Formats: sequence, C-alpha cells, structure tokens
Amino acid sequence: MSKSRTTTPLPAPLFGHSRRRWVRRLPYGVAVLFIAILLPVTGMVLSNDYGLHPDLAVALAVLQTLPLLMAVRRPLRAWVIVFVSDVAGAAALLAVPVQEDRPWPWPPMAIIGMLLLMFAVGLRERRRTLLTVWLLVLAASVVFKGISPERDNGTWVSLVVLGGVLMVVGGALRERGDAQRALAEQETISEAERARRTLLEERTRIARELHDVVAHHMSVITVQADSAPYRLADLPPEAREEFGSIAATARESLTEMRRLLGVLRSEDASGEGGASERAPQPGVERIPQLVEATVRAGLPVELAMPDPLPTGLPQTVDLSAYRITQEALANVVRHAPGAATRVSVTVDPDRTGLMVLVVNATAPDANAPPLETSGTGHGLVGMRERVRLVGGTLDTGPLPDGGFRVAARLPLTTGTEEELFTA
Repeated sequence: MSKSRTTTPLPAPLFGHSRRRWVRRLPYGVAVLFIAILLPVTGMVLSNDYGLHPDLAVALAVLQTLPLLMAVRRPLRAWVIVFVSDVAGAAALLAVPVQEDRPWPWPPMAIIGMLLLMFAVGLRERRRTLLTVWLLVLAASVVFKGISPERDNGTWVSLVVLGGVLMVVGGALRERGDAQRALAEQETISEAERARRTLLEERTRIARELHDVVAHHMSVITVQADSAPYRLADLPPEAREEFGSIAATARESLTEMRRLLGVLRSEDASGEGGASERAPQPGVERIPQLVEATVRAGLPVELAMPDPLPTGLPQTVDLSAYRITQEALANVVRHAPGAATRVSVTVDPDRTGLMVLVVNATAPDANAPPLETSGTGHGLVGMRERVRLVGGTLDTGPLPDGGFRVAARLPLTTGTEEELFTA
C-alpha cells in the first residue's frame, strides 16, 4: 500500500490580503532589492574589512541575505536561518584580529537584514513569539559581549532597540488587519442573516394570509359535505358515508392547519394585529382604492384596468396581485417621491394569466433625497415569494431613463392552486 502524502499549503504572503495590487507585490520588491544590495556588500565587507576567508565570507553572505525572499511567506523560518548565520559569523570573527573600528558581533549588513526580518516577523507572528525572538537577539548580543568585551562598541544596542520597536509596530499592524478582516467577515455574516430573516418573516406573513384563503375553501368543503345528505334526495348509504368521511377529513385538516398557524402567528396576534389578520383579504377589486389613496399622498399615478374587473380569480392570485401593487407603489413613494407612475392590470385573452405592471419615471427633483435611504428589505423579497407561491414570474429592475419597472405574471389555471395545496 502506498502512503498518501498531505502537503501543507503555503502561507499567504505578507500584505496578501490587501486589495491593492502594488501593496501585495511590495514585499517581493523589497526583498529582491535588499538581496541585490546586501549580498555582494556583505561578502566584500566580511572579506576585505573584517579579514575573513573569501569562501567563508561568501557563504555567510548567501545565508544572511537570500532568506529575505523566504520571509515574504515564512518570516519566522527566514529569521531562524539568518539568526543562526549571524551567530556563526560573529563566532567566526573571533578568530580574526580585533578591529576596533568595526561593529561587532553584528556587522552593519547583518543589522539591516535582521531589522527587516524582525519587522516581517512582527507582521505575521503572535506576541509570545515576538518576545522570544527579541530575547534571543538580546541574549546572543550579551553573550558575545561577555566573551570578547574588547571587540564590543555598543552597536548591538541599536539592533535590540530598533528591532523591538519594529516588532511592536509590525504586531500592531497585524492585529489591526486581523480586526478589520474579522469585522468584515462579521458584517458579511450579519448581512446574510439579515437577508435570511427578512425572507423568513415575509414567508410567515404570506403563510398567515394564505391561511385565510385555504380556511375558506376547507370550510366550504366541510359545509357542503355535511349538508349534502339534506340537500340531495335519495342518496345511497354509501354516498352518505362518503360525504361524512369527507367532512370529517376536512374538519381535521382545518384543525391541524389552525394549530400550525398558531406557531406562525406573532405573540400579539390576539391584539390589534390579530384583528387586522381576521379582516377580509383585499384583491384586484381594491387596487383602484389603493391607487386613489396613493394619489392623495402626492404621487401622480395612472391606472389602467379591464372593464369590467376580472372576477372568479383564485384567491391566492387575487391577494398576490393586490400586495405586489401595494408594495411597488410604496417603493415609489419611498425611493422616488413625486415620480409619474403607471399601474396596469390585464388578463390574458385566454384567461390563463394575470399581468400586473407598475412602472415609474425618475423623481421630478433628481437631487432630492429619498424619503427612506434604508429599508427592511421586505419589498422585492415579498414580491418574489408571492409570485413563487402561485407559480408565476417576476421581472424587476431599473429602466434606461432612470425609472423602475415591476412586472408580475400570475397564472390563473386551476392547477396552480392544486399543486400548491398538494406540495
């Protein structure tokens, strides 16, 4: 059997979360620039000024500078390599004569490289790791000073102080970035939860209204089944028993539906809100009154409806047509006050569908702020749910001239309600 290997994904580069492309590429550019400068300078200085063997000087230069490119993704690992190389270089310098005018144990190039890496480590690692790195640099500096105090000229203090400052700055930038990303993620989650809550609230409201429609049908079935033996003469016993079974089933279904609705209703449904829920649900015949009230509110609305008004519509379609028109007009009042609006309700010639169209132009005063700059989000969500409820289609969106269009087609076929109740 072959063993499966799991590869660890590469960490994200420093500043990899930035939206700006040049910021994401900045660490690579800085690393390449300092490698190009420090690599030859380190080799020459260690060989010519400090007196190290040229081969050893070149090897130390490579180990002390090339890991800077690794630091873009793994700064801590790069720091370990460079720190060990710097310690090895400081130990190697003990074998050469004392150079009183030369910094020791850390040459200037080593200090520059170490400062860059300490800042990179601060951008990536936690506080405990940063403290450990700083203490190791301090301990190595103090140990070398104790080994050869005559070589020490105090330059290591600048590495310890500046390195600590850079790590603190890098750590602060990292924590700020983490907090901003966490806040952005939380805002995304909150927005998704808000959209889901809006959808559920609208579905609950539609379910309460749908109850009135279904309850009416079930009540009619129950009354008809109960009264059939008295209205129809000479019914055979089997038919009487069948009507009784239908009535019992209808009553049981109505009871279960009311019990389910009790879960959906709000706690204050028995109060003022409950009274409005028990009121008769509006339909297409109430759209003229709705438009008239909107006109009185200051919105110029033109209404086009068939004459005579359509009758015999499925109650779910009738209610959905009214609610869609109501919400569309409310959106115009809120977001485009004073805009010329046209409401059109038509029935297909073959009576297979009902078309509701609400189109508004731009507001007369384009610079006037809308009455509401933020809403609950129930408007379009509720329209989509109502259209989906009856198996229709909805088309909404802005117009080329700046207005807005809401077009809903609701099927009038009897199969729509049958599929709805059996779904």
